[in-house]
Amino acid sequence: MRHRKSGYKLNRTTAHRQAMLRNMAASLFEHGQITTTLPKAKALQPFVEKIITRAKRNNLHARRLVESMLGGDRNAFAWSFIAKDATDAEREAIEEKRDFVEGFFDIPPAESVQRNRYGELRRAPKLIKHIFENVAPRFEDRNGGYTRIVKLGRHRIGDAAELCVIQFVGNEEGPEIGGKPSTRRRQADRRTAFAAKVRKAQAASAEAADSAED
Repeated sequence: MRHRKSGYKLNRTTAHRQAMLRNMAASLFEHGQITTTLPKAKALQPFVEKIITRAKRNNLHARRLVESMLGGDRNAFAWSFIAKDATDAEREAIEEKRDFVEGFFDIPPAESVQRNRYGELRRAPKLIKHIFENVAPRFEDRNGGYTRIVKLGRHRIGDAAELCVIQFVGNEEGPEIGGKPSTRRRQADRRTAFAAKVRKAQAASAEAADSAED
């Protein structure tokens, strides 16, 4: 029995659940918003808000607590690297992504990410430093409620789990709520549209045949 115990088990072991929440929190701090299922978002929300509340203290003890909650420090913003031989489309996509994330908080410059000639990551900003310097100061005057959950009104293909977006608040005039359809969803929509087109063509040919017989 639960006996009034708070939290979500999410049908996972403790180690699996902690690793999942840490990875989701890191993605949220890195991208400003993520798309996930509603139960996962509800489990992630208090975890992220506790991290921000402790980061707002901005002292050594708070830094150690946040690092412990996230399971250690890690590299971030590797996606913002722009290669020298990148095409115009690739550069435009990265710049568009940077503009979107900057609607939530400041992010390190693209020059802070370096890769060697094999594409391996050599240097990247640290997530803990980003949380204390860029994320926590934005909520200095806000006592809780740092994130919001917005239902997308659609379900995941396969298990029909309800999808939602969890994102940071404080910039309501910034980026619009996103959540692009998955590849499987786009393929399913194309198949549905094609089947409807075929049925419509068959109905039209049947009507034409009936008219010819009359």
